[in-house]
Amino acid sequence: MKKFEEVAAKQGSKKWEYSIKREEPFRAPVYEKNTTRTEFDKDYVRIINCNAYKRLKHKTQVFFAPQNDHICTRIEHVNLVESISYTIANYLGLNTELTKAISVAHDLGHTPFGHQGEKILSVISEREYGEKLWHARNGLHYVDDLELLSDDDTIKKNLNLTYAVRDGIISHSGEPNLNGQKPRQEFMALEDFKEPNQYAPFTWEGCVVKIADNISYLGRDIEDAKHMRLLSDNDIKNMDKSLGYMKINHSNLMNYLIEDLCENSSVQEGLKFSKEAQEVMKAVKRFNQEKIYKNEKIEPTVRYFTVLISEIFYTLKKEFHGMRTIENLKEMGRYYPILSKEFINWLLNYSNIENTNASSFHHKMIYHLENLKDYERAIMDYMTGMTDNYIVQVYNEIVSF
Repeated sequence: MKKFEEVAAKQGSKKWEYSIKREEPFRAPVYEKNTTRTEFDKDYVRIINCNAYKRLKHKTQVFFAPQNDHICTRIEHVNLVESISYTIANYLGLNTELTKAISVAHDLGHTPFGHQGEKILSVISEREYGEKLWHARNGLHYVDDLELLSDDDTIKKNLNLTYAVRDGIISHSGEPNLNGQKPRQEFMALEDFKEPNQYAPFTWEGCVVKIADNISYLGRDIEDAKHMRLLSDNDIKNMDKSLGYMKINHSNLMNYLIEDLCENSSVQEGLKFSKEAQEVMKAVKRFNQEKIYKNEKIEPTVRYFTVLISEIFYTLKKEFHGMRTIENLKEMGRYYPILSKEFINWLLNYSNIENTNASSFHHKMIYHLENLKDYERAIMDYMTGMTDNYIVQVYNEIVSF
């Protein structure tokens, strides 16, 4: 159908120059003629090669089950969003390379232990220095400031992604407008986003990813909950009855919502579901909220996550002593060698401490270690990047003798 081809993010479109804008001019490797890859394909390659993307395979989506290969992790969720957004964008005539890049990047800012870990870290963040943590803004912080790749001179630099991809990251969270999602018209500083869902994405492609993100988890969370025995056969039967002809499973729900969206959307009315599909999504979300996310079996893991996260944060915080902090952390290595070494390396990368390998770096200095608030932010950034397995390993090191 290609109904949206005229508004796609492509060369010659009204928003094109804004969409491909970078903080610095893109520097291609000396051996590349710069004709092989498009702007968004360059972003895609940078994202899937960065460490934050690699760590997603060991981060919780909904269920903390690191030993269970059949439970959805954050990397599988990201791949589902990429697949769904590609199908929608391709059918509608939008830029599939842009949806791919946004999709693989949209959850780079997620914490260990999924949304539960995010809530716990947000409480600490707000208490310590007055800022809530939300993963979309943290994702933008990661791609703009923290993730590093070596160029062809082996100098480590920030990712320097296009505006459209960065915008897609920070604008993806929150509930999309099921009755006609449209992009905003204004090019704006992304630092002006102060809360989730504050502004619509800048591109139609960003809107597609936002909706694909919602489609992707509805049925998959139900499949995982069945596997984890949180749902009974009666729960599923009752939900099937409420949906009428549709048997509730991931494939059925995903295919139904994708086809409904493609059929009912238009440039004039936006990305839109039928009234029937809107009711289906609302019903499934209510079901998941009641039967899965608020299930009492989840509560013990939340208490466990709270202990782990809090203990690691305050173990590192108590070592603060201005510019002597590194020396304190080195002394801490007598008891906690893993935590000491890795956090010192983190600070060396991003702070105003003299780094003997400084010639290998050409990126932003974020933390001034004479400032406690900067040091607390360094701890928070370090911890949000941890995987489930790694944070458990660090905690076990702290409590072991």
